[in-house]
Amino acid sequence: MRQRVRNSIIFIVFLSFPVILNYFSPYLSMSGAFEGIISGSLLLFGILFVSALFLGRAFCGWFCPVGCFQDICARINDKRRPRYHWIKYLIWIPWFSFIAIGLIRAGGIRKVHPLYMTENGISVTEPMQYVTYFTVLLIFLVLAAVVGRHAFCHYGCWIAPFMIFGRKIRNLFDWPSLQLKAKPDRCIDCKTCTKNCPMSIDVWQRVKIHDMEHGDCILCGQCADNCKQRVIRYSFGLRRAKPKS
Repeated sequence: MRQRVRNSIIFIVFLSFPVILNYFSPYLSMSGAFEGIISGSLLLFGILFVSALFLGRAFCGWFCPVGCFQDICARINDKRRPRYHWIKYLIWIPWFSFIAIGLIRAGGIRKVHPLYMTENGISVTEPMQYVTYFTVLLIFLVLAAVVGRHAFCHYGCWIAPFMIFGRKIRNLFDWPSLQLKAKPDRCIDCKTCTKNCPMSIDVWQRVKIHDMEHGDCILCGQCADNCKQRVIRYSFGLRRAKPKS
């Protein structure tokens, strides 16, 4: 039932992608910065960073339209190749640096404008904007077809680093947050959890070492909901310390 709810939510968000596309735009964030404007997309990225301090990357698993599209694309190529994750930082670092430079050159933040370059709050309203929209989808599709499962999440997402850094800060200070926990004694080594992980995490190995924390985990809960032994569960609290060796 939980996965039905999650899939319904994420599919509805995907259907609304033409409306909300600009709120995920790296270009609008940078363009607004050079005018001293905090655009809707940059505002969203900041909100996601703050949310990760308490909810990890749950946004990716429950509300990201691109994540839904990549779930669909996984039927084309379901290979698991989660290597070279640092590639996305080659995109994120220069882009975020330009945002910082833009704000400095503009003399700081002059205005917060959630609807910056987004008429009536709708992103795609003209034929040429649909060309942009379908070009974006084509990029996601090609990446998934060539590389494999959730390729864009691993190698191209400029939003993921915000949440990854937020999660690392949470882990450093260890305050209560949403997370997955496991009971290794219940595990029968079927590895169903690993097979069902959309992010290609070796969940079974995380269970065995009694540490479910992983930078790629999007808290979708597929590992928990497909485990007949109920080894994995959601929890909101302090991170469980690793057992002493």
